[in-house]
Amino acid sequence: MFTHIVIGSNDIEASKKFYDSTFEALDVPPSEINARGRLVYADRTGRLIVTRPINGKPATAANGGTIGLHARSEDAVRKWHAAGVANGGTTCEDPPGIRHYDSGDLFLAYLRDPTGNKLCAMYSVPPA
Repeated sequence: MFTHIVIGSNDIEASKKFYDSTFEALDVPPSEINARGRLVYADRTGRLIVTRPINGKPATAANGGTIGLHARSEDAVRKWHAAGVANGGTTCEDPPGIRHYDSGDLFLAYLRDPTGNKLCAMYSVPPA
């Protein structure tokens, strides 16, 4: 359904450090800062673009917004979370772990990036 998501950053270098490390845990290659001053992370499912706001005003995190990222295992979720905390992110919500839903169990971890954008890495736990 989605082709890309764009989020704002007030510090592209801090964002690069955070996103390069967290995406490494999810097998997404690092990004270079492109000619427009943006970071572009891409895989077969879509793109995440990190940029200073076009209007020149400070970037702010979406209140109530969360960007969900697919992980291939519980271990990848844990590595993603640890990399984020070690590289300028802050943990939020409950600690990484299983959440039980009527539709099935999910292994989730939440972080805020250096700008405050809320992210979630998610692994769908196979039924027992």
